[in-house]
Amino acid sequence: MYPVSDRFPKRLTEDHTPVTQVSLFLTTGQVIDLPHTGGSVTVDGAQAIRRTCTVTCPDPTLIPRTPADELATYGARMRIARGVDYGDGTQELIPLGVFRLDDVDGDVSEGSVTLTGSDLAIIVQDDKFTAPYRVTGTVVSAITEIIQRSIPGADIISQITNTVIGSRVFAVEADPWAGVQEIAAAAGAECYASPDGEFIIATLPDLATTEPVWAIEAVEGGAYISGQRAMSSKAVHNGVLARGENTSDNAPPVSYLATDNDPNSPTYWGGPFGRRPTFHNSSTLITTGACQAAATVILAKAKAPNASGDISSLPNPALEPGDVLRVQHEDGSRELHQVAAFTVPLDLGGDFPISTISAKEDA
Repeated sequence: MYPVSDRFPKRLTEDHTPVTQVSLFLTTGQVIDLPHTGGSVTVDGAQAIRRTCTVTCPDPTLIPRTPADELATYGARMRIARGVDYGDGTQELIPLGVFRLDDVDGDVSEGSVTLTGSDLAIIVQDDKFTAPYRVTGTVVSAITEIIQRSIPGADIISQITNTVIGSRVFAVEADPWAGVQEIAAAAGAECYASPDGEFIIATLPDLATTEPVWAIEAVEGGAYISGQRAMSSKAVHNGVLARGENTSDNAPPVSYLATDNDPNSPTYWGGPFGRRPTFHNSSTLITTGACQAAATVILAKAKAPNASGDISSLPNPALEPGDVLRVQHEDGSRELHQVAAFTVPLDLGGDFPISTISAKEDA
């Protein structure tokens, strides 16, 4: 969860006035504080581009009409935040993301205008390789090189133990952002754009050992609105075979098979669920340990959809995919859920649905 003050979570469940802020950064250097009547920010850890936004504004002059307008708008960015007014003259705003402005659409005479955007990973994704591109070294250095190739000066924050990788040559037209994820997997990690517009290299928190960051409880003064629990075996895998072979570095083939080895798990490798492996191949993997790290992080996501939930609560803009939540339903049952995706409304009365990738009973 994004760092907040001690009083912020408590305030979310009290009667308070939410506040939202949308700033538009034009390429001319001008910064516009956008009045807005609605919109939302969607955060989904399963998508290549984790954060996307839609903002509704009443001002039709935002629609580019001249070449100068277009020049100022193409490449513009938005910074969005939501928080609370404490009623004592202070506010606490939580960043929801820095976005490249992708579309502006609306009625040129009467408005309103809809602006849509994607987090800064889209800039890396769109900058496809136009010549064969080779990286080597470590996970952090290779990821930094690819991201800063598209966004010079971008901040890359590593929260992992760095790992040496084998050299990797990406073909013409290859997706650099997909390459970043492939390299991160060599350290059992993932990379994403943060709410502050930085790039984070981190591992997915373990539901079994991570402390919950927020409680959603169906009690008086709680944040709970409704909840559902689901089970599905679609696209679920209980084994991942990660393999690496790098002839250019004279590295011998290596591999590791990670499986769901918990006999109490519904997707247990040796249980009724059967064996449903998936595979990951990369020349960046040059040791068995690297294969194990990659297979383990991929397995955590591959088997997680077997247990899922859809929780509706009061909005909490500080949540992140991977956060662990403690949920208490109306019947008194308690579960731990791991956040997969959610949508933060920019209008004051909006709902706040949270999808989870895994859930288990909470003692």
